[in-house]
Amino acid sequence: MKIEGSVALVTGANRGLGKAYTEALLARGAAKVYATARDAASITDPRVVALRLDVTDPASVAEVAEQAKDVQLLINNAGIATGAGVLDGDEALRREMETNYYGPVRVARAFAPILAANGGGAVVNMLSALSWLSLPNTAGYSASKAAAWAATNALRLALREQGTLVTAVHVGYIDTDMAAHVDGPKVAPGDVVAQVLDAVAAGQHEVLADDTSRRVKSGLSGDLRNMYPALT
Repeated sequence: MKIEGSVALVTGANRGLGKAYTEALLARGAAKVYATARDAASITDPRVVALRLDVTDPASVAEVAEQAKDVQLLINNAGIATGAGVLDGDEALRREMETNYYGPVRVARAFAPILAANGGGAVVNMLSALSWLSLPNTAGYSASKAAAWAATNALRLALREQGTLVTAVHVGYIDTDMAAHVDGPKVAPGDVVAQVLDAVAAGQHEVLADDTSRRVKSGLSGDLRNMYPALT
């Protein structure tokens, strides 16, 4: 789809990658950008339409869908990482699943008829290289992103007939607050966003935004011990 002149909505748009999305969309000539966050007052860019959205709250999602019936491009970016391990109890795991899996599914479901009415458009789901790989302190996050990957594949098929492109984005660590504790290679938010918007414009279904995501995906067909050396 064409970015210039389009109407877009970005979840989790008050900082980090979400803010980078809003800025890039405006720079590429989007006619309107809805920037959403749980605290709409945290969005201060006067060029966007700031809306309160809690992706874990069905009523909040429904309210935003009522306010933004002209959306053509939906970017499901909102997400959390608690650092919970698989043996750490249910609370953090549920929070990650509610935000990272049910959240984008809920938002996509609400906006599917809106996208159809506006010509099809596109949905972007921000996933992760951790959709395919779990680390000791990413068990909850990885599980939620793996579920979101499966949902994205299903969504792509479900929305195909109405002409909606669904693009999955996999990436390793991005240089944002979420990965501030990580000592390792990180990709700049602007680089990720540029790749994603180019992919949407070209009608591509998947973006592997860095070497980490490409390496992890290629390893899925190999010996499990290559992915998890501790098993050797």
